[in-house]
Amino acid sequence: SIILHFLSVTVWRTTVFLLNIACTASAKRHVVYWNSTNTRLTGGDLSIQVNLNDYLDIYCPHYPHLSPPSEEAYPQAPPDSLALYLVAEGGFKGCVETQGAIKRWECNIPRAPFGPVRFSEKIQRFTPFSLGFEFLPGHHYYYSCEWVEGAMSTVWPTPAPRSSAQIMSDLGPDSKSQ
Repeated sequence: SIILHFLSVTVWRTTVFLLNIACTASAKRHVVYWNSTNTRLTGGDLSIQVNLNDYLDIYCPHYPHLSPPSEEAYPQAPPDSLALYLVAEGGFKGCVETQGAIKRWECNIPRAPFGPVRFSEKIQRFTPFSLGFEFLPGHHYYYSCEWVEGAMSTVWPTPAPRSSAQIMSDLGPDSKSQ
């Protein structure tokens, strides 16, 4: 009886473990490099079809560290720094903060020491996290950005010389529901 109970618990745990692996393996990761050189973003034609349990990985702009003599010899434009917002379809107006926009992340470390900063958004119907977002099947979700001054006290002309950037995540009606 004890051996039978042990075997049933082991089979149950193994089944749950394998189902968890199968769900994770079926999820896709969609990668977006969010910077002013990404022509699909600056052209406004980037659209990604996602399903529930997929991930949207957004990489912030990244620049190598320059030594002070290099900066003097080769002056460069200030690095991209931006804030990313999740906006409703009706409120989307381009690369500006709009009323009702939800600030998701700030890309404000353009010279991060170990490579670009990455933010991951899990596309899920329900989230256990207070800062998470819940996505509904059959809806469009728009990400927009607002370019901000760099962390290096660089003063940009007004308006900042940057293009609009946007991404649309289309959570289609045929999305997997879990």
